[in-house]
Amino acid sequence: MEPENPLLDDFVLSLVGRPMPRVCFLPTASGDAAGYVARFYRALSGRCFPSDLTLVDSLGLPRRPASTRDLQAHVRAQDVLYVGGGSTLHLLALWRAHGLDQVIRQAWMSGAILAGVSAGMNCWFEASVTDSFGGLAALSDGLGFLPGSACPHYDGESERRPRFHQALLNGLSPGYAADDGAALHFVGRTLVEAVASRPNARAYRVEARGGQIAEEPIPTRFLGADGAAAGR
Repeated sequence: MEPENPLLDDFVLSLVGRPMPRVCFLPTASGDAAGYVARFYRALSGRCFPSDLTLVDSLGLPRRPASTRDLQAHVRAQDVLYVGGGSTLHLLALWRAHGLDQVIRQAWMSGAILAGVSAGMNCWFEASVTDSFGGLAALSDGLGFLPGSACPHYDGESERRPRFHQALLNGLSPGYAADDGAALHFVGRTLVEAVASRPNARAYRVEARGGQIAEEPIPTRFLGADGAAAGR
């Protein structure tokens, strides 16, 4: 989302703890858009050993299911799995069709770092708010690696916040929201901090209580300048 601002990418790469990690981009949610894959390589080439894993052909049609063994071998070799934005619904359906959801879970349990933007945030949680259906709506069919629900673009799209609030009032599980430029860092299933590539970007814990929305800002560490915290 920020071609001229590498702070969040730097943060993800720093979690590996060694230079030139192996990073695989999964652009499934975009229909494996070639331009998106190219932007990934432009952003990270020279900073890691990049690769990509695509599941549709040049016409946007599903490929013949890849060998589970081949998927496992490639995914297991990665330090970071970086998931792009697009349709959360499309991503989940294709991953499950290829068995990639379980391959990624195994990689995560073995220590791989999972990261992503937009749909690449939504997918890890139990539920989310997504525009995969056309308009924004709740989706309660996430991978469930992380507990609760997710809402990206909290400040970047005018309808995200009210739709997330309404979904919570309608019974969506409590969860997390992130402004554009903010990220949530989990270790296992535990949130350890929120970080941001923009000084005013924030993350929130959001839930419905007694028919009202409770929105609690999470202290968010700005990754630029001196690493000062925003929103404290």
